[in-house]
Amino acid sequence: MRALRLSRFSSLRAFGHRDFVHVWSGALVSNIGTWMETLALGVYVTTVTGRAEATGGIAALTFLPAVVLSPVGGALADRFDRRVYLAAGTLVQALLAALLAVLAFTGRLSVPAVAVISLLNGCAATLTNPAFTALIAEIVPPEDLHSAVSLSSAQFNLGRIIGPALAAVVLATSGIAWALIINTLSFIAVLVALSRVRSSGKGSVSSQEELWPGIVRGARLAREDAGIFLMMMSTLVVAALVAPFIGLVPVFAIRVFHQGAAATSLLVTAQGVGAVTAAMLLGPLLERFGRKRVLEWCVLLIGPMAALYWMAPTLHAAALAIVGLGGLYMATLAGFNTTCQLRAPRDLQARISSLYGMMLGVGYAGGVWLQGALADRVGVRFVTASAALLFLALVLTLRLLRPRCFDATEAPTGHGTVAEPRPAVALEGSGEF
Repeated sequence: MRALRLSRFSSLRAFGHRDFVHVWSGALVSNIGTWMETLALGVYVTTVTGRAEATGGIAALTFLPAVVLSPVGGALADRFDRRVYLAAGTLVQALLAALLAVLAFTGRLSVPAVAVISLLNGCAATLTNPAFTALIAEIVPPEDLHSAVSLSSAQFNLGRIIGPALAAVVLATSGIAWALIINTLSFIAVLVALSRVRSSGKGSVSSQEELWPGIVRGARLAREDAGIFLMMMSTLVVAALVAPFIGLVPVFAIRVFHQGAAATSLLVTAQGVGAVTAAMLLGPLLERFGRKRVLEWCVLLIGPMAALYWMAPTLHAAALAIVGLGGLYMATLAGFNTTCQLRAPRDLQARISSLYGMMLGVGYAGGVWLQGALADRVGVRFVTASAALLFLALVLTLRLLRPRCFDATEAPTGHGTVAEPRPAVALEGSGEF
């Protein structure tokens, strides 16, 4: 009966699978804590330094490890029991969160300490995120994977809504230390969820396969498949020119609107509202219009929406604009990632996911730092709005030169030895900011 009710709503069908519900719930609790920490540290760094470059730099450090470690994480995810591997990575992230909390409680928190721990946390997340992707591909059947994509995006962005709101309250009443300790405790939910998953979690590649040849196989596919290559390059450009709006939210709230944690929380929460709304609508839209058409419209609209957000005259106007921007950003990245996974054979899905994460991390790390540095010199609005309009110009140029380039998003191609490639879902930070 429950499955029958869920089948009427294409975006909810994945909830009919027990293991997915456990993973989804655990990841939601963890993401709420992560967003509390993200907002608290963003406000802390912006307030202490007064520089957009510092705030952007700290945000970049979390994703910089993706430049080197993403392919390694993808290869490892295909070799080991993914539940054990994920549990180990979660414990490392919990220890790093606890270290931040201890520093804050003892009054020893500093910007350099935040930078180092952010870099180490980025390493742990980069190595474990492909395993989350591969585990979801195991526990959700092919016919419900579009639902899993939407619900996982909704989960991540529910954390983006709830976490900053809680962080604003905690910062106002108890201080940064308590926000950080709540994040530390939130990792327990992931460990409990993994312990209740019934899937074997075993990788699809023999552990006797050498690490480097396995990485090379994934990279070769990404280079040779025209559809995957286009999606990878598109992800890189979106991450560099549009995605920095996420890391620079504290700068926008504090430097432009002259407000603090409450304004930062409002903007982050508004982005999450837009992303959750889009996640719930994405399944029906894909069924009605097709992946190609939906993705083309998202790519065309995201640049102008980002420029509208950065040029908003008031905080409340910016909050309304970021609702739309959050929805378009979620739908665009979901389209890129899903297309990559549909075109990859099952035994290479984790590695393709890791390369996608690498493009996202490289673009975002470089973009958020560079835009932050330039914002200190020529103004936040000018730099960020110009980057958004540059993205629009690149999209229009691509459509003019290659009008049928997005045809590759409509159907998977046959690769490798597995007949039924399946889309995977990113649950944590490096998969979707």
